[in-house]
Amino acid sequence: MSSIESSPPAAALLATAQQVFVPVYQPRALVLDHGRGARLWDREGREYIDFAAGIAVCSLGHADPELVAALHAQALKLWHTSNVFYNAPAIELAEALVAASGFAQRVFLCNSGAEANEAAIKLARRWATQQGRAPARRTILSFQGSFHGRTLATVTATAQPRYQQGFEPLPAGFRYCAFNDLDAAAAALADDSVCAVLVEPVQGEGGVMPAAPGFLAGLRALCDQHDALLICDEIQCGMGRTGTLFAHVQDGVVPDVVTLAKALGAGFPIGAMLAGPRVAGVLQYGAHGSTFGGNPLAAAVARVALRRLAAPALLAQVTRRGQALRDGLQALGAATGVFEHVRGRGLMLGAVLAVAHRGKAGAILDHAHRAGLLLLQAGPDVLRIVPPLVLDATDSEQGLARLAQALRTYLAAA
Repeated sequence: MSSIESSPPAAALLATAQQVFVPVYQPRALVLDHGRGARLWDREGREYIDFAAGIAVCSLGHADPELVAALHAQALKLWHTSNVFYNAPAIELAEALVAASGFAQRVFLCNSGAEANEAAIKLARRWATQQGRAPARRTILSFQGSFHGRTLATVTATAQPRYQQGFEPLPAGFRYCAFNDLDAAAAALADDSVCAVLVEPVQGEGGVMPAAPGFLAGLRALCDQHDALLICDEIQCGMGRTGTLFAHVQDGVVPDVVTLAKALGAGFPIGAMLAGPRVAGVLQYGAHGSTFGGNPLAAAVARVALRRLAAPALLAQVTRRGQALRDGLQALGAATGVFEHVRGRGLMLGAVLAVAHRGKAGAILDHAHRAGLLLLQAGPDVLRIVPPLVLDATDSEQGLARLAQALRTYLAAA
């Protein structure tokens, strides 16, 4: 239910926001108020089709009745215990993740993707220590264009200098090489100082760039050859986003560690690190922790979300709807000349801007919002389309129509 009548108007809220927030974001000048499925409404009552899903988070859309019911039922029972005590929702979620993964033996629950990746980095370093490796041989290899989080360790693992500048000195023990270049990866691992390779099966912030055929399998072979761990960051591309529950299965590899967040809670903050048999026992009592990790509210919602996202019918729909959306984007590109090509997997798509429109992704987003469509960008040259996985044909078609309108007004203003 909308709260428009019971709290301050949008203009007052926007003015307050300018005064009270640390200005690390540049949100559009609108205040979202409520949603249903793949549609949202702002404080002024304007409707939007959601092709952003809270940055690939709200995979089951907004105000999903089953998620709301799970949250409400748990809220009436128990909100928080810390990890000094067990709670049933966290145990049941961890059990379900182990079963769904097909490779994991143990789970560490936390609150965000950055925390999940921090846990994976610490696990890799502790594993290397237990193997008798000196600190100089505990390096983490990641890839140009990657994004792994905003903490000091995860922003260092993120091989994009623009996220790192001004935060030096950065933690030591990270190395980078080109994404989708197995020869470069082989050279980076050649001195046996790398203890783990951290990779996204589909890079999100790096422009919605999928791993090339054979790349992840090649990394798995290199990790086996050099006694290193393979860590798949599926924080954005996992949980059904690409048409399979876990993205790495499309590449036929078995990782040692997988990190999750975003869609795992379908909008409720939660993260998880899944550890395979090689490393399941590495982190023992006192080695790591999280006060809110395994929170009963988050775990209760995530348990329902996981069951829904693993459903074969939903995953098949992601593949069908993703192909239809890709076809529509390609048709828009052909008609307008704005898009050079479309890439991605499932409902994680990137429309790459043609040379004449490079650097204009933000401007196109402005026109899209005015046309009633919420979009994202992945850098200045790529429109990122990550709608709720429950997107239906009507919302998809109307979303493409609104994007077409936005492109017309963008071209007219250029």
